[in-house]
Amino acid sequence: METSIRIAVRWRDLDMLGHLNQAVYHEYLEEGRGALFERSSGLDHFPFVLARVELDHRHEIRRDHGHVDVVARVGRIGTKSVTVEQELVLPDGTIAAEASSVLVAWDADSRGPRPLSEHERAALGAD
Repeated sequence: METSIRIAVRWRDLDMLGHLNQAVYHEYLEEGRGALFERSSGLDHFPFVLARVELDHRHEIRRDHGHVDVVARVGRIGTKSVTVEQELVLPDGTIAAEASSVLVAWDADSRGPRPLSEHERAALGAD
C-alpha cells in the first residue's frame, strides 16, 4: 500500500538559512502518514502512538522548489505495530529526505499497546 501527496512549501516553513526547518520535515511526514491511512480501504479509525521516527536528510528543500511530494508506504506489519516508509521528493525527482516511522496500535482504555486486529492487518495490506 502506497500513497503520495503534494505539499506546497510555505514561507513559514523556512529557517533563517532559507531552507525547510528541521521540525517541519516531521510535519510533512505526518501529513503523508495521515493520507496513507485516510486512503486505505477500511481503516476509518486507527488509534496509534508514534513510537519511533528515523529521518535522513539527503538534500535541502527551498521555497523556490515550490512543493514536495510526500510518498508513504506500509513497510512492515508487526503484531502490535506498523512501520511506514516515507520519502520527500523534490519536483525534479530528487529525494530530499527518507524516513521510517513505527506506529504502535493504541488501546485508549488500558492506555497501552494492543495487538492489531485482523481487520486492521488486512486494511494495511498484510498477507
